[in-house]
Amino acid sequence: MDDTRSVLAKILAFLGVSALCGVVIAGLLIPFVSSGGAAMAVGTDLLDEYPAELRDAPLSQPSTIRAADGTEIARFFAENRTSVPIEEISEEMRNAIVSIEDERFYEHNGTDVQALTRAAVNNLTSDSTQGGSTLTHQYVSLLQLIADALEGRDDLVMGGTTSVADRVQEARVAVALEEEMTKDEILAGYLNIVLLGGQNYGVEAAAQYFWGIPASQLDASQAALLAGMVQSPNYYNPQTNPEAALERRNVVLETMLRNGYLNDAEYEEALATDLDLAIEPVATGCIAADYAQYFCDYAQRLILENEAFGETRAEREALLLRGGLDITTTLDPEAQRAAEEQVLETVPVGDASGAVATLTSVEPGTGDILAMAQSTEYNPDDGSPGRTTVNYNVDLEHGESGGFPVGSTLKPFVAAAYLEEGGSMDDVIDASETDYEQNSTWEASCLPGGEFELGVTAEGGEDDVWELANVAEDMEREMTVDYGLYHSVNTATVATAYEMDLCAITDLTERLQIRSASTGEMLSPERPSFVLGAIELSPMTLASAYANFANDGERCEPRAISEVTDPAGTRYEVPARDCTQVLDADMAAEVNDTLINIAEDQLAGGSSSFPIAGKTGTSGEASNTWFLGSTPSVTTAAHVGRTADTQTLRGSTIDGRRYEDFYGSTFAGPMWFDYMSATWAGEASADFSESAGSPFEDRRSARYGPDQATGE
Repeated sequence: MDDTRSVLAKILAFLGVSALCGVVIAGLLIPFVSSGGAAMAVGTDLLDEYPAELRDAPLSQPSTIRAADGTEIARFFAENRTSVPIEEISEEMRNAIVSIEDERFYEHNGTDVQALTRAAVNNLTSDSTQGGSTLTHQYVSLLQLIADALEGRDDLVMGGTTSVADRVQEARVAVALEEEMTKDEILAGYLNIVLLGGQNYGVEAAAQYFWGIPASQLDASQAALLAGMVQSPNYYNPQTNPEAALERRNVVLETMLRNGYLNDAEYEEALATDLDLAIEPVATGCIAADYAQYFCDYAQRLILENEAFGETRAEREALLLRGGLDITTTLDPEAQRAAEEQVLETVPVGDASGAVATLTSVEPGTGDILAMAQSTEYNPDDGSPGRTTVNYNVDLEHGESGGFPVGSTLKPFVAAAYLEEGGSMDDVIDASETDYEQNSTWEASCLPGGEFELGVTAEGGEDDVWELANVAEDMEREMTVDYGLYHSVNTATVATAYEMDLCAITDLTERLQIRSASTGEMLSPERPSFVLGAIELSPMTLASAYANFANDGERCEPRAISEVTDPAGTRYEVPARDCTQVLDADMAAEVNDTLINIAEDQLAGGSSSFPIAGKTGTSGEASNTWFLGSTPSVTTAAHVGRTADTQTLRGSTIDGRRYEDFYGSTFAGPMWFDYMSATWAGEASADFSESAGSPFEDRRSARYGPDQATGE
């Protein structure tokens, strides 16, 4: 017997019989040894030498990113597959696959001696090739292929590995599998994993892709088409090779007629049916999302950066595409849709002005990101205006944006640091100074020598002088810190900074994680112009920082993902809510008093129906404008500006209307108020905290004087 096996093994090697032909070595041996019962004995004897072990290989399953309420945002997959039970696969589909791939499926025990014998004789005596493997064997082979792929093997083919030993082992497993599973379970398993063209795995995905119907509705013609594709999924793909697909379908229909699954009338009707494709492409990833594409992109990046999902980026990407992760995010779907609607109403996609509008909302007490929108189309940049995958809401690391100059939005942090230094919002400062000469010294305890000397390399202009100007007239005089912040007086902010330790300001901004969007560097006391917003920040950074004023001085790390599980119920570690007190609560409330006055008086004209607080900002060139503000429950950064340059927006035409002046109050402020009014007014059931001795009753004209347009 050993000699016989050796000879036959050489014959097989010479003929090049492989897994590609679907022929199992055990079956090929049988015709040369004997026939009937003796043949079965030899085959069984040989199979018994191989262990019936099916390696554990989970099927590739799509991962899903969801909003906070559980609704789907996007799916990620390498293989488009939706598994369904046998009851949800039409009888026509079951009959078609059995007819063309394994006529004796319901009779054999996993290895069909008759089919193998017939295939062996045909392959050794003719130019044509037949396969003799059963559906059970094919199912095992596909499962092994999945296991091999997960292990990183590169010697793979669509039918599985080509090793003779592998094929014998698979035949043994097929026999064992038939003892553990019913025929329906095996058939359902096979029909849920077999490739049916492109990225479509399983009959449910294929039925949805080619006709937009579930597998339960497949008729005889459609079922025969899919069953015919199994032999060569791409060659018989009806989308790319309809003639070959139609011819192959008809072959399957003939086998269904021969096996009694169709009568003559049904056969003729199916034969006369056109392909009637109704292709419904299934895109994967954020580009296929109906909304929140930029937030989706941000969440995806967080997964791919987190080592909890794999040691390498390649492992993390494979898990996202194949691991069936269920990713729950913090996104509020209603707020997101309202934000998207609002940015598009403010600046249309691809507007000729070159401006883009963004809205980013976070929850002050948790750091949860609730909305993230911008007035562009999430699409690779092909030169079309307004098409980009760059996320302008976040920094370079997480969205490929370098941020935008922020203007006066940094002034409240100067005031907060001043309070920490022992000052008061009612302190009077001299805001008359408009020029700071080169070599003027500024206190900076964290620098060598404890001071900073203004120089040409830091702030110097043509005359090596830092020249300041105010938007509102007659503001170069004495005033309180509060008054200067309320009217956004540049000279008042710089005078406040000049009277204190610059490092006290940068210490606070560091605690608030205010850092450059492009480099990630913290603000430096060696560039005092940052107090007027001469720094590029992301909307997310500013929203997170401003939330401290609404949250009694407590900073919460921005968070987009709340939970991740896999199909086995495993929970992956994701960042928990992380909040730290970074500013005294009373000091935060004292600054917030001024922000309340700014928002209620300047933005809402005293007519807001819910508590609001915030600050405008305009970059020096008026290329970028802002409104940063809160209700007690939500903080939102509203931004309108250029993304590619710092050319002024003054004199620009946006959505068909020309604007000679361009400030934070022109677009960003109204956009913020309309969005917050429509979305969050009902959430503002509580008011902001009050600081000790807050002059709430006299906070308008008695405190600030006649209303003056600040331009901010």
